[in-house]
Amino acid sequence: MPAATDNFGMHWITSRLVIAVEGLYFPRTNEPERLQMKFASRLTAVLLTIGCMTAAFAADKPADIQKSSLRHVVAFKFKETVTKEQIKQVEDAFRDLKKKISEISEFEWGINNSPEKHDKGFTHGFILTFKSEKDRDAYLPHPAHKEFGKLVGPLLADVFVIDFWAQK
Repeated sequence: MPAATDNFGMHWITSRLVIAVEGLYFPRTNEPERLQMKFASRLTAVLLTIGCMTAAFAADKPADIQKSSLRHVVAFKFKETVTKEQIKQVEDAFRDLKKKISEISEFEWGINNSPEKHDKGFTHGFILTFKSEKDRDAYLPHPAHKEFGKLVGPLLADVFVIDFWAQK
């Protein structure tokens, strides 16, 4: 089955569907028995094509990703005026979100130690794992997350967030 982003593949499937449907409505024979066989054959082809298209294109994420995890990656750049004690308070409060929000399946964090010097001043990275987009979407407006935002917001010079389905 062609990939969803493969325009040629989608065009090919659509053209086969049109040909099959045209045959249903505009049969090329008047023989009743042969017409019934053609109708049944083309109807089967149409239904199979629709089933394949539904399986390939209707899923909200590709089949190889459906069993993976949704990662919510957050990076913080603290203001220069922020103290070590305030940063520790943020680390602890972020870690505590896992206890308060059941939709978070995993929580990891760390302090940047990359020698590449491309961090742009971001010092702290946090990775929250969710089992579904629904779980992530429940986390975002959760009162505990909103309260955490009130704590950390005034301390940040910048924040970077990216979500993705982990692939292997």
